[in-house]
Amino acid sequence: MYAIVKAGGRQEKVAVGDTVTVDRIDAAAGSTVTFPAILVVDGATVTTDAKVLSGVKVTAEVVDETKGEKIHILRYKNKTGYRRRQGHRSKNTRVLITAISGIN
Repeated sequence: MYAIVKAGGRQEKVAVGDTVTVDRIDAAAGSTVTFPAILVVDGATVTTDAKVLSGVKVTAEVVDETKGEKIHILRYKNKTGYRRRQGHRSKNTRVLITAISGIN
């Protein structure tokens, strides 16, 4: 059984026991968070009905906080001497999926 969940601005495919990196969640390590399910696949049964999925909970335990890879941002304009260099590292949270409940 696996589910597609909405985590941050993206969708992730998760199953019980998976460790997933998502956008930063304001929760301490060891705490429990829930994600809304968008789709649930259980063998040959695919559930996409919004009424059924409103009762489905995907629970996860926060493992730790990490940083993403560094992104280098360079701005340059020809013949003017204009150069700007900037970097960015996104803050992420690693979660361990513990249960997918509410589906019959």
